[in-house]
Amino acid sequence: MRILVADEFPKVHLESLRGLGLTVDFRPGLKGDALAEAATDVSILVVRSTEVPAKVFEVARGLSLVIRAGAGVNTIDVKAASAHGVFVANCPGQNAIAVAELTFGLMLAVDRRIPDNVAALRQGVWNKKRFSQARGLYGRTLGLVGLGAIGTAVAERALSFGMRVVGYSRSFTAERAKALGIERAESLLSLARQCDVLSVHVPASGDTKGMVSRQVLAALPDGAVFINTSRADVVDPEALLEEARRGRLFVATDVFPDEPKGGEASFQSELGKLPQVYGTHHIGASTEQAQDAIARETVRLVDRFLNEGVVPNCVNIAEKTPARYQLIVRHHDRVGVLANVLDAVRQAGINAQEIENTIFEGAHAACCKIQLDSRPPEEVLERIRSRAEEIIFVDLVELRA
Repeated sequence: MRILVADEFPKVHLESLRGLGLTVDFRPGLKGDALAEAATDVSILVVRSTEVPAKVFEVARGLSLVIRAGAGVNTIDVKAASAHGVFVANCPGQNAIAVAELTFGLMLAVDRRIPDNVAALRQGVWNKKRFSQARGLYGRTLGLVGLGAIGTAVAERALSFGMRVVGYSRSFTAERAKALGIERAESLLSLARQCDVLSVHVPASGDTKGMVSRQVLAALPDGAVFINTSRADVVDPEALLEEARRGRLFVATDVFPDEPKGGEASFQSELGKLPQVYGTHHIGASTEQAQDAIARETVRLVDRFLNEGVVPNCVNIAEKTPARYQLIVRHHDRVGVLANVLDAVRQAGINAQEIENTIFEGAHAACCKIQLDSRPPEEVLERIRSRAEEIIFVDLVELRA
């Protein structure tokens, strides 16, 4: 079995993949048509920032699994993968500490004007008077949007700095807030109104696009800091640019709209040129520790897929299928028994959505659960029951809507 690694990957973990019995094709930098061509005869594809368009799934008939060696999957055409029966998995949480560290680095850089200090010194200017006007973080209120692995890691660090931490997400409960030792906001607007610093840690999705709206930015107090180390499209870009131009807010961002996809490029950003904006080059997950953790997680996913037939962290398995009924068949564990059951279902024009067959100790009997998209006629059930030499018991259960 061949695996194509189409982005940079630690050499020691490439050897781990080879140790699983795989032929490893390490070709970082493949893009577009070249990626599609290279993937035609591979079973597993591993990418980081490389985009995986629909064409890859159209031509790579043997492709079974795509792993994003990172947290999100927005660079992969998941819909196309699902249409072609390809599993898509990622490595959530492995870069949480790295992103949290950058978030705090940006927070401190803004408060103490660290980049401006450095720039002035390099220009031969000493300006202690100007750069001594920091507010300090102790006792300030940090608002967190998103309390996943990254948001939680930021909260832990903020508490150690003596900050008041308030969190918001649609799934963030009062119980979880209490367990983390932080407060919970009822809405994003109410969170923004009380923040000295607002930091966003949500994935890119239709639900999060533009969630930091013009109204949310306007609700931030004068002089507040807005930090974005997630994705550029979670914030209204025009509203952010307007607020930054007015000088009412400080902005620290690791992500930009239309940022270059490669490692090096010319890039002109109106936002990045403004004096109260502190930008980095989408480096949130780019530490040796994070990349090592992500690579180890990638190897684990491949190992589980090869040796157990399961895909941890899979993002494109349907949460709910069209199945309306479950056929439960206890049967003797013999050749052809399930084939006969499924043939009876097929002849009735009924589609089997999910099938699970459990073997009992001794391998004499088994129980097969078959989820069906419609109710089988009674004569179909009787036909299955009639094979007494194969079938022990048959039952039909209506599934909850």
